[in-house]
Amino acid sequence: MRRLSTAKQLQFIFLRCFSQQPHRLVHPQFSLSKPSFLYPPQPHQNRRHHFPDAYSLYHLSFLSPRHFSSDTETAAPPENLDEEIARAISSELLKDPNSDSLSITQRLDLNFSHINLTPSLVLQTLNLSPDAGRTVMGFHKWVLSRPNFKPTDETFSYFVDYFGRRKDFKATHDVLVDGRRVAGAKTLESSVDRLVRAGRPAQAVSFFEKMEKQYGFARNSQSLKLIVTNLCENGFASYAEKMVKSLAIEFFPDEYICDVLIKGWCLDGKLNEARRLAGEMHRGGFEIGTVAYNAILDCVCKLCRKKDPFRLQSEAETVLLDMDVAGVPRNVETFNVLIANLCKIRKTEDAVKLFDRMGEWGCYPNETTFLVLTRSLYQAARTGEGDEKIDRMKSAGFGEALDKKAYYGFLKILCGIERIDHAMSVFAKMKEDGCNPGIKTYDLLMGKLVAHGHVDKANALFKEAESRGVPVTPKAYKLDPRFVKKATVEKKERKRETLPEKMARKRRRLKQIRLSFVKKPKGMMRRAF
Repeated sequence: MRRLSTAKQLQFIFLRCFSQQPHRLVHPQFSLSKPSFLYPPQPHQNRRHHFPDAYSLYHLSFLSPRHFSSDTETAAPPENLDEEIARAISSELLKDPNSDSLSITQRLDLNFSHINLTPSLVLQTLNLSPDAGRTVMGFHKWVLSRPNFKPTDETFSYFVDYFGRRKDFKATHDVLVDGRRVAGAKTLESSVDRLVRAGRPAQAVSFFEKMEKQYGFARNSQSLKLIVTNLCENGFASYAEKMVKSLAIEFFPDEYICDVLIKGWCLDGKLNEARRLAGEMHRGGFEIGTVAYNAILDCVCKLCRKKDPFRLQSEAETVLLDMDVAGVPRNVETFNVLIANLCKIRKTEDAVKLFDRMGEWGCYPNETTFLVLTRSLYQAARTGEGDEKIDRMKSAGFGEALDKKAYYGFLKILCGIERIDHAMSVFAKMKEDGCNPGIKTYDLLMGKLVAHGHVDKANALFKEAESRGVPVTPKAYKLDPRFVKKATVEKKERKRETLPEKMARKRRRLKQIRLSFVKKPKGMMRRAF
């Protein structure tokens, strides 16, 4: 009896384990949650109390090959699939490292060992994980360990940019050590750029000394020019000049380095240092090129704008005369500097005259010249001339420069000077040229239309944005009180008085004046008491 009862109890427990949903062991449960798109939903099993089916399902979950969204009938596009994979990897990187006993490399091996890595996928993952921190170092180790992926100079530059943005240069050092035989020009450029932009010029200079021994980068004149250029463009011309002078015996400077150093001093606003360096180079036998003179001209114009705008033209003519004496020809950038600075001090008429005289020096305007002058004309409310410059720009072959950003700048200026009607005509021209307006463009125009009281036009613009697929969110725009239409009050026409009416009005007025001098009796005032 005991054996029978024991067998019945075991049978009851066994059936209960496979019949109740909370106690089913059909699929193994892991502590790591895999992305939903990596496994298709399993078909629901209608059979109950059948041991072989549960057993087969348990083993099929381990032995059957994995299925992905690309294998299904409704396959996702490759770009969307890469984005989903990047988001899944990013979610693993952003997890708390103390929440799981496995390391990040082990977790990535467990969940993403079947994925074919590409440089674009690595870049998307890093862009989606700005707060992952040092966990990305484990992702880097995992990428290097993948047997079906060969890291390149491009992928190493992605990791250097990521850690450089976080100013984690110890991790950057580890990445460069790992890429000693693979990293090249892109990684070197990213390393120098991140050091300089982080405000570490001394570390960038020392990087040039040790980069060949530690990281395997070629220490030559090209890498020197790269570091000097980055230092000068970010306001560290003094460090760049000291570096060039200390390495002059090993790498003799050329005209490019001289021009870059002068340009660096000018970007810092130190005109005296730029002229001092130009004099030293001239005495040393170097020819100062147009790039250096353009930088000096721009520095002179900026200082004049800041201190005394009325001296700008005379000081600029002095620099141009020095160029003519030295035999340095003017180019388009020279005129761009002059026109841009004249437009900034609202000398639009002088800028237009200079634009028309460019051909006298054999120079012709480029897209920058047209854009700067068109913006200035719109700012001066010379809308017709601005439209002419746009048409001329297209006929000159610079229509590709009229992109979404350029048109948005025009619309912003026109809305700022309250020329909303002309802004709508420029907006129509923008769509004719094939530029698809974005959220900012629609938001700007709708807000300004409502401010001017054109609510119907703003609603039409909102419907147009929806039809184009632009995700514009409706807002509570305010009506500008300057453009509120005041209610018109009909004035009653005053009829001409007849002679009897006029004489009666005069008699009434004379009586009022005569009675105003009469003293009122006191008795009448006490009569109420």
